[in-house]
Amino acid sequence: MSHTASQLLLEHAAANLLDPQGRQLAAAVQWWQLDGLDDRWPVAVLGEGPPLLLLHGFDSSLLEFRRLVPLLAAHHRLIIPDLYGFGFTPRPDDGDYSPRGVLTHLEALLAALSDRLAGVPLGLIGASMGGSVAVELARRQPQRITQLLLLSPAGLTGRPMPLPPLLDGLGVRFLALPGVRRGLCRSAFANPDASVAEPELEIASLHLQTPGWAEALRRFARSGGFAGCGEPLPTQPLTVLWGANDRILRAPQKRAAQALLGERLREVQNCGHLPHIDQPQLVADTWLALAADSASMAIA
Repeated sequence: MSHTASQLLLEHAAANLLDPQGRQLAAAVQWWQLDGLDDRWPVAVLGEGPPLLLLHGFDSSLLEFRRLVPLLAAHHRLIIPDLYGFGFTPRPDDGDYSPRGVLTHLEALLAALSDRLAGVPLGLIGASMGGSVAVELARRQPQRITQLLLLSPAGLTGRPMPLPPLLDGLGVRFLALPGVRRGLCRSAFANPDASVAEPELEIASLHLQTPGWAEALRRFARSGGFAGCGEPLPTQPLTVLWGANDRILRAPQKRAAQALLGERLREVQNCGHLPHIDQPQLVADTWLALAADSASMAIA
């Protein structure tokens, strides 16, 4: 599927989304040609300073960083792609909708960034499934990634559980139901009655209009997705923020993550599965403090 329909969808979003921060982020999307991949790929680019790559979660889009962007753009050059097969990316019929395809796309993106940034390494923030993607990418590209901040990372522990034929299609149709989308959106917040209104619901479902959404998600589910990605942890400095009110990741998943991460994991009060939306100032302050400490150590 060509990027043209997705580009038109984002251009419409930049002018019409109910959420003004969502409109601004949609307007910052560029369409990049990447070596080894046909078509053009959405990447939001904004801000000035050291480069920082942000990776979104499962069945989401780059728009989930709308609250965090204004707090970091004065300090960093932000690069925010949609993951392959997710968000507003094109979905070619012969695409590899598996973790391998996601990482191949990101490594092509890093190669393009190396040219644009003259080889300057990047910081990396990954949210939910994007946390596991970030860990995998950091292990593959240790010379390109300096430091990681993971936000309620999903998939660091456990094992892949591919959905069998028929169940994968049923699962995707279930996720497309408006009532299910609303329920999932509310479940992601610590206080949904105060936090979730039509602007949030609109952004949570907008990418479903991208051609090929259902088929790509079905094939990703059949692949088993990202799981067991935390071992071994990457060599770069790593910090994890985990919402105390997370209702997406269950208690056993949190305990397994705590056992793996130890003191790297910090619990955030009054926060659900999306620290970058529930507590964006805390996330920004955490990253900026980590970056400042890293810079001080480099000077010393």
